[in-house]
Amino acid sequence: MRKKLSPRFWLALTLFSLIGQVAWVVENMYLNVFIYKMFHASASDISTMVSASAVAATLTTVFIGALSDKIGKRKLFICGGYLLWGISILCFVFIRTEIIEAMFPMAVSSAAVGVSLVIIFDCIMTFFGSSANDAAFNAWLTDSTDFSNRGAAEGINAMMPLVSVLAVFGGFMAFDLSLADSWSIIFMIIGAVVLAVGIAGFFLIEEPEYEKQNGSYWGNVIYGFRPSSVKQNASLYFFLLLFIIFNISIQIFMPYLILYYEVSLQMSNYVFIMAPAIVLAAVVTAFWGKIYDKKGFFFSSVFFVAWLCAGYTVLFFFRSAVLVFIGSLLMMCGYLSGMAVFGAKIRDLTPVGKAGMLQGVRICSQVLIPGIVGPFIGKTVLANAETVTNNDGTVSFIPNANIFLAALIAVLILAMILAFSFIRSKKKSVRQTNP
Repeated sequence: MRKKLSPRFWLALTLFSLIGQVAWVVENMYLNVFIYKMFHASASDISTMVSASAVAATLTTVFIGALSDKIGKRKLFICGGYLLWGISILCFVFIRTEIIEAMFPMAVSSAAVGVSLVIIFDCIMTFFGSSANDAAFNAWLTDSTDFSNRGAAEGINAMMPLVSVLAVFGGFMAFDLSLADSWSIIFMIIGAVVLAVGIAGFFLIEEPEYEKQNGSYWGNVIYGFRPSSVKQNASLYFFLLLFIIFNISIQIFMPYLILYYEVSLQMSNYVFIMAPAIVLAAVVTAFWGKIYDKKGFFFSSVFFVAWLCAGYTVLFFFRSAVLVFIGSLLMMCGYLSGMAVFGAKIRDLTPVGKAGMLQGVRICSQVLIPGIVGPFIGKTVLANAETVTNNDGTVSFIPNANIFLAALIAVLILAMILAFSFIRSKKKSVRQTNP
């Protein structure tokens, strides 16, 4: 039987997914631009920040996910987490050169102190964001849906990362990102919006039917990492492994994407090029979630892998605005559709009543391992990148297209594993049909 989802559910899903992703865009893409422009961060600094945030997100999701299962109150963790998340974003208003120089007058380099502070506060912000979004919101989404509608719900959820990119791109167009005052206004706006959504959630979110876990808290924490859990849910962990490879491919280029458009390609109008691509990719993703519901994982995966490969290839070889648009559109369609398909499959394979305690395992495959391996590969690929000397004498690197070649290699490995798995499943089905 199909489970009918209420309009209130769809509104809560859309609002919390969108605003949560807007906050993540500021963290995952624009904090890189922030420390690059304000404190002249290196590729190594950016890689360190992404990796530290990935570790913080994973540990938070493991412990808070298990706690939400133990207490059985998803709504409390979501709304309270969003409130604290908004406050932590507001704290970035005070990370400015003049404030740093006043507070650390003996520091040899205010830029180095600035980079360190951004990394520390990024981890703090990640703690609150992952508590609210990665742990509680994702568990709530799993609890609120079933096999008949997870693809459709995940299609909406998966399209929000790039819809949020569009919203942030459009909103940031009015700001000169080379000015500290612009960043202060940006952090104030984003922090206030996240705060407002947290308050609205107390009135909007419906607590799903959920049976509170009676086991020990620490048993819940380690549940997803037990060998017995892996053995009992082998298919789930196989798809989590595939998800790791998929996200490594994304994390190789994503931390450097805006810098590549703006610095390497000198596209001051990259927002106008990216906006149509994002809108089209979001539409495709919303549709593709429904395709998953009807056709299943392997049929759906062929297309997102092909789109990713084509997008990476075009972005690696071409620099003209039209072809960069086409490559970006294909890449974004593959990225978002892949997130929708993997997300729905992983939720389908999650045991009932175990959603919270398995969010830590999911975040390992989506954030921790890719967030360490992907940026490291990107940093290695850019080790010999060209540099430019800034007005103050510092040197900044210029990202190049090799990040897309490295991402392509990663997704080709994923394609080979998927093909092998599909052939194997077909042979197994034939043997079962003809014993």
